[in-house]
Amino acid sequence: MSEKNREGKRNARDRLQEQRADDQRRQKRKRTAIVAGSVVGVLVVGAVIGVVVAGSDGSSGAPAVAPAGATGKDKLALPNGASDAPSTLTVYEDFRCPACAAYENELRDTIHGLQDQGQLKVEYHLVRLIDGNLGGSGSLDAANAAACAQDEGKFRAYHDVLYQNQPPENDDLFADKNHLLELAGKVPGLKTPAFTRCVKDGTYDDWVNANNKAFGTAGFNSTPTILLNGGENLLAKGQPNLTADRLKQLVTEANKGKKPGTATQGATPPSASGSPGAPGSATGSAPAGGSPAASQSG
Repeated sequence: MSEKNREGKRNARDRLQEQRADDQRRQKRKRTAIVAGSVVGVLVVGAVIGVVVAGSDGSSGAPAVAPAGATGKDKLALPNGASDAPSTLTVYEDFRCPACAAYENELRDTIHGLQDQGQLKVEYHLVRLIDGNLGGSGSLDAANAAACAQDEGKFRAYHDVLYQNQPPENDDLFADKNHLLELAGKVPGLKTPAFTRCVKDGTYDDWVNANNKAFGTAGFNSTPTILLNGGENLLAKGQPNLTADRLKQLVTEANKGKKPGTATQGATPPSASGSPGAPGSATGSAPAGGSPAASQSG
């Protein structure tokens, strides 16, 4: 490898680390402010706190309707890649999270390649930490739109478009559903009447809120969180940088002696237009993350 290429990779890793550190500092300040405000709130209106906390996940209380092909406990995961792939990458992410976008953009090609070779399946859990930390609904609305794209068999492509067009963290542009529909125009065949209706109606809002609640219940507190075959968070403190080369090495080692799954070409579940929660293929959905500053829950 040339010195120029090595330097380019070092610079990319440095930028990812700086982004992760910046996000962590920003979220820490936000959590401190929230805690301070909560203490005052308890002293002044203690009787109301229980009501606020009980409704904090934003759900209606009704059972969450899951997108087509959703798998796992309570149907909260959107799978992408061959269902018989020997390794599974579990990714918890937020479409407003800058660190998530940095990981996605760093690792996208590697993950797509491993998926298409039948080496790796990715299971996505879409959460809304930034909405809780900074206010707004862009995380929720973008996640709902991505779930709507799952129904159309276009999750992977739309997922990538959202991260490639992510606004600044404090700009809640994804709360504009017309903007989400405009971005859908970048994915051939996605912007159907059923998809438009699903986005505007917030069909999967409760499902996103259920994912967000399960994320906290599992003890996770920052996005992205990335697990290989159910192991430790690959972005946990003390772990080596999660570069494209390292991810490929980890998957290769995990798959040693195992038969690859069915090769795919970005396959997603059969379209379930206009039929939220209809069963779909267990194979289908999107790609995953890379190496910077996680966003943390408050």
